[in-house]
Amino acid sequence: MPELGLFPLGIVLLPSERVPLHVFEERYKELIDECIALDEEFGLLYADESGLREIGCRATVVEVIERFDDGRLNVLVEGRERFRILRHTGGRSFSTAEVDPVSDDDPRTAPESAARALNAFQRLVELVEAEIELPDPLASQLSFELAGRVELEQEAKQELLESRSEAERLERVAELLEGAAAAVALADEARQRASGNGKVSPPPG
Repeated sequence: MPELGLFPLGIVLLPSERVPLHVFEERYKELIDECIALDEEFGLLYADESGLREIGCRATVVEVIERFDDGRLNVLVEGRERFRILRHTGGRSFSTAEVDPVSDDDPRTAPESAARALNAFQRLVELVEAEIELPDPLASQLSFELAGRVELEQEAKQELLESRSEAERLERVAELLEGAAAAVALADEARQRASGNGKVSPPPG
């Protein structure tokens, strides 16, 4: 069984999501350079004070943004399919493991959940006045497409990564986006009140 090079980080990468990475440790410079040279993927795993998670996301380097004289590099990576650690292996400067792909037990989408999640995403984009491309509403993994476009808590993203149901993920994404939109709206209201000496101005007339 082929081994996968692992890159433990304090972030969660979702399928289709793109994130920039600054690579500075020697072992990870070796891993990323090898993946670039051989056009191979590596495994990004979420690691925090609780340890290393068992389910992660394959990643591929889509762009080398900058190389430094000392070998450090900034790269843009994209999430591919999910995987589960079967057995940690050794022999390289970086961590490696034998892995299995993770797929959904229930790949069916729920139109109502998809619509709710899309509406929540559009509402949030409008509130923050951001120019963010709307994903294809018919994407097979719309939940990841939406969640990957928003700054979410890492634990919530890991929960989505481990879920085996697209319908359940869409409901959870809708909840997260609605919560984010509500927080933004509340913050805007607080700023408006502060600019008016903390008082609500009645409408004219």
